[in-house]
Amino acid sequence: MSVLPTLKWNRFEVTFWLLPIAAFFLFPTYLTLGSQILIAGLFALSLDLILGYARIISLGHAAFFGLGAYTAGLLARHGLGEPLSGLFAAAAIAALVGWMTSFLIVRGQDLTRLMVTLGIGLMFYEAANQASSITGGVDGLSGVEMKKIFGLFGFGLDGKTAYLYSLAVLFIVFNGARALVRSPFGLSLKGVREGERRMPAIGASVRHKLVAVYTVGACIAGIAGALLAQTTQFVGIDVFGFQRSADIMIMLVLGGTGYLYGGPLGAAVFMILQDYLANLNPVYWQFWLGLLLVLLVLFARGGLMGALVALSGRLPGRAR
Repeated sequence: MSVLPTLKWNRFEVTFWLLPIAAFFLFPTYLTLGSQILIAGLFALSLDLILGYARIISLGHAAFFGLGAYTAGLLARHGLGEPLSGLFAAAAIAALVGWMTSFLIVRGQDLTRLMVTLGIGLMFYEAANQASSITGGVDGLSGVEMKKIFGLFGFGLDGKTAYLYSLAVLFIVFNGARALVRSPFGLSLKGVREGERRMPAIGASVRHKLVAVYTVGACIAGIAGALLAQTTQFVGIDVFGFQRSADIMIMLVLGGTGYLYGGPLGAAVFMILQDYLANLNPVYWQFWLGLLLVLLVLFARGGLMGALVALSGRLPGRAR
C-alpha cells in the first residue's frame, strides 16, 4: 500500500514522455536517428539497473544486447519474423544467460566484476566471429525480414513504424523497471548499495538480490538488442563489441546513474551531439564530446539528472 503513491508521475516525468511524441511530428526526417536513440536509451536503462541500483560495474553488457539482436535476427531469417515473439525470445535468452553468468559476477568486488564482465563480452564477440556460418561473422547477419506488427504495421523506409514501435517498447519496459525499483525489492537494492555488509544482519540475502537484478538487466538489454535487429533488419558483429559497452557506459554517466531517466536522457544527448558534431567536424568531433564529459564530471555531480535534481527538489531523486 505504501508503494502505490510513489508510482504517481510528476511534471518532469510527464514532460519527459511528451517530448519524444512531439519529436515524431516535429522532426519527421530524423525518425531513424530517433529510433536509434530510443533503443540506446533502453540499453542504458538496463545498465542503470545493475550499476546505478546494485553497484555492479560492467564493461561487457553488450553481450546481452548482442544475444538479443542475434536471437531476433536469426528467428526472422528463418521465417519467424513476428516482432513481438522475437522480443520475448530475445528477452528469455538474454535473461537465461544473464542468470547463468551472474553467479560469476556477484562473487567479486568492483575490479573483479569489471574484468569478469569484460571477459564475458569478449568471449561472446569471438564466439560470434567464429560461428560465421550462423552469425555471418564480420559480414553480419543479412536476410532479416520482419513481418508487420499485429499484421498491420510494416517497417518502411520512412522510419515511422520503427520509431513508434521502439517508443512503445521503451515506455512499457521503463515503467516496469520504475515499478521494480520503487517496490520493496528496489528498496532492498538501495540498502545493498549503501551498506552491502550490513544487509545480512537484517536477514537479507545480498547475493540473491544481485543475481535477480543482474538477470533483469540482462533481459532488458536483450530486448534492446532485438529492437535494433528488427528496426534495421540487419545484425552486425559489433553488437557484441567492447565499443558498444563503452558507449552505453558513457551515455549513462552523462545522463546520471541511479535515476532510470538518466539512461534515456544521456543516450539522447550523446547521440544528438555525436550526429551534430560529426557533421560539423568529422575529424575532431570526439574532442568536443570528451570535453563535455569532463566538464560534466567536474561540475555536474550525478550527470545531467544530478544537475536537474540540484535545480529542483521536485525531480525524481537518486537511488542512494
